[in-house]
Amino acid sequence: MNINNKFSYTYSAPTEEERREIEEIRRAYTAAEPRKENKLERLRALHQRAQRPALIAALSLGIAGVLLFGLGMSMTLVWDLFAGGIAVAAAGLAAAIAARPVFGALLKRGKRKYGAEILRLTDELLQEKTDA
Repeated sequence: MNINNKFSYTYSAPTEEERREIEEIRRAYTAAEPRKENKLERLRALHQRAQRPALIAALSLGIAGVLLFGLGMSMTLVWDLFAGGIAVAAAGLAAAIAARPVFGALLKRGKRKYGAEILRLTDELLQEKTDA
């Protein structure tokens, strides 16, 4: 019998985080069990749906307003188009100032649209936490 022929075996178990990731990937590929949306994921998605349109509209309006303001300033200071530059800068300033009220109005609309479902889910999640 030869002593140099030794059997060596090493084992390393996945960490808890790796195990969760593996199970999530496995669930995505199992056809028999469709992925069930968890309540917290649903709550996060609804919260994003309520806020995202307001944020996008306000940022777009604010950025466009600032660019218009800059164009108006350039027209006035560089190209010597005083009257036109003042008008364009004033329009840009008005658009930039309107961004905050637009955000508030659209956020209010989103809260009205998704608020009841969000409150229901938060109540359920908070109730589950106190029961546990």
